[in-house]
Amino acid sequence: MPAAKNEMTVTLPSDREIKLTRVFDAPRRFVYEAMTSCEHLRHWWGPSRYKFVKCDLDFRPGGKWRIVQGGQDGEEFAFRGEYREIVPNERIVQTFEFEPMAGHISVETMTLTDKDGKTTLTVVSRFDSKEDRDGMLQSGMEGGAAETYDRLEEYLPELQAAAVH
Repeated sequence: MPAAKNEMTVTLPSDREIKLTRVFDAPRRFVYEAMTSCEHLRHWWGPSRYKFVKCDLDFRPGGKWRIVQGGQDGEEFAFRGEYREIVPNERIVQTFEFEPMAGHISVETMTLTDKDGKTTLTVVSRFDSKEDRDGMLQSGMEGGAAETYDRLEEYLPELQAAAVH
């Protein structure tokens, strides 16, 4: 019988927050590395039904990031933000904004904890209002995030194998 798939959990710690938690079968240095460059992000960021079109990433506190995705109809849409805090292999704090909904900016705090060669990813997104949080929940973000993290799980063995060579 195959091992059970790691599931993402979603909780609502407050009326302005969404908390995502997911365990990956990889040491945290690889999970962190996968999140820090366009070269890696292009392999797993976003649901597979969207094409990864463009990535600009200035990975440093104060640096900005922007990712453009494309749909099957040729429509493109982008996400952007700014890095506020980076603690290598442990924590990234950044803003997140879906450009078509400009002005609705959340602050994401991502932490990585390592235990027995597995990494627990916890992302807490804090919104300006309950309405913004609820709008994000209603957008389908839960399914998109779950698929994105499934794709990251699939990419991590490739990243680890490359580190060996």
